[in-house]
Amino acid sequence: MEALINRITLNPEICYGKPTIRNMRYPVEMILDLLSSGMTFQEIIEDYPAIEEEDIKACLTYASRLTKIKAIHKVVA
Repeated sequence: MEALINRITLNPEICYGKPTIRNMRYPVEMILDLLSSGMTFQEIIEDYPAIEEEDIKACLTYASRLTKIKAIHKVVA
């Protein structure tokens, strides 16, 4: 799993620092949006040939890890 998550990069010079695939201009959120709209891995790869199946799996792994938080604390301003 670590090999997958290493495909996700954070670079302030690319997409305003959003998590992207391998320092390319493909944000994780875009891939997740495509998947949630019903596109298959193969359809995404056909539309974006620079993306590999492992990149899509990395996006899912990244999203999964983000949901595994211990607690949410309300910040009072």
